[in-house]
Amino acid sequence: MAPAADPDGTALLHDLARAAGAEERALAHLPPKPRRTPEEQRSLDELREEARRLRFSFVDAHAERIYAELTDGGADRPRLSALVARAAERWPGLLPSEERMAAESRCAQRDKEGLEVDQAIFVHGVLGARRAGRHLLESMRLPTRRALELLAEFSARGRVDLGPVLLERAAPAAHLTLTAPDTLNAETDALVAAMETAVDLVLLDPEVRVGVVRGGPVTPARYAGRRVFSSGINLAHLHQGRISYLDFLIGREIGLVSKVLRGLYLPPETGCWTGAHGHKPWIGAVDTFAIGGGMQLLFTMDRVIAGSDAYFSLPAAREGIVPGAGNLRLPRLAGNRLARQVILTGRRIRADEPAAHLICDEVVEPGALEGAVDIAVEQLGAPAVAANRAMLSVAEEPPDDFRRYMAEFALQQGARLYASDVLEKVSGFVGPRPDREAR
Repeated sequence: MAPAADPDGTALLHDLARAAGAEERALAHLPPKPRRTPEEQRSLDELREEARRLRFSFVDAHAERIYAELTDGGADRPRLSALVARAAERWPGLLPSEERMAAESRCAQRDKEGLEVDQAIFVHGVLGARRAGRHLLESMRLPTRRALELLAEFSARGRVDLGPVLLERAAPAAHLTLTAPDTLNAETDALVAAMETAVDLVLLDPEVRVGVVRGGPVTPARYAGRRVFSSGINLAHLHQGRISYLDFLIGREIGLVSKVLRGLYLPPETGCWTGAHGHKPWIGAVDTFAIGGGMQLLFTMDRVIAGSDAYFSLPAAREGIVPGAGNLRLPRLAGNRLARQVILTGRRIRADEPAAHLICDEVVEPGALEGAVDIAVEQLGAPAVAANRAMLSVAEEPPDDFRRYMAEFALQQGARLYASDVLEKVSGFVGPRPDREAR
């Protein structure tokens, strides 16, 4: 909390500006990170830690006021990236500028300065504040601009090609197919953005009552021609510094995945007085494997059907990061003991072993997956299903529980992203992960 002598944080901001200025001046006189001596890096780290301590204190004490000022008292609803950009402009030193972030984005992960850690401190504070955090989570469940632009086309044609995602309507279902064949349907910033757009269209289209997610056929030799649900985060992109903290690591959880679980949010002024829209059931059809983010996504679905030759895996701990909201949801689904085995040691669950019934509802022969999905669509398309699954999501994961988890996750994931063990590991990732995973 802010000390009584500094109720509005003026003194903290003054100290932060001084510390941030000292960090930037030191950085300007240093060579690029790969060419620094250990002594130079340690000296910079000391300055950086002082600035981060002050950032944390300021946001922790004043998050509600900061958020209110950035959103016109809640009247405006920016997405996370826009909110952070506003804060960086409004309070220089609190967050890195857009120019610094743009320069950082051109570096490999191990060569970055770690400016996203400063963003993590800000996101942690906002999500940890009850009113601000709730408002931000609601805002991230608004339909994306891209989805609203494509809605008329999808309504008329029943099909939209989003690049790494193909969405096709076969009423009463809409089939969302991941189409990143070269990378085994690995998740990238582009794929996550396309998938969120597709989810919005499913939820907005009145002809659709059920969403189906499945991976398309892939091309790497080991799996050539086979469908793959998802190989999780694209580790080559992580190595190259192309996985965004805000848009992917945080935005995926509070945007895309939250919409699957909780539906869209439409404010009362839009005429939707319930505050929710398009709460629809989802089916996950798993071919070959669901790794990392692919497995996490299944935790939010109402029916999971897997081919008998498929498996599930959360290798994030071995890679050094946190598997999204998997740590929140898997213990509830599978129990604490199995969840710890999967999350902490990377235990792989085969669809044909007894433990798989805790992850999926039905296991069928690979060639029978389409028929099983059709039956599930018919069962979940009943009018009362959407309302009941909406109430299940409230009972199983109250919004404030999710908000508090995400506040801590934002901070921990930001720190892990630049931890020395993670940087060492991702430096070796130059191709798709699952060829190693499936050995």
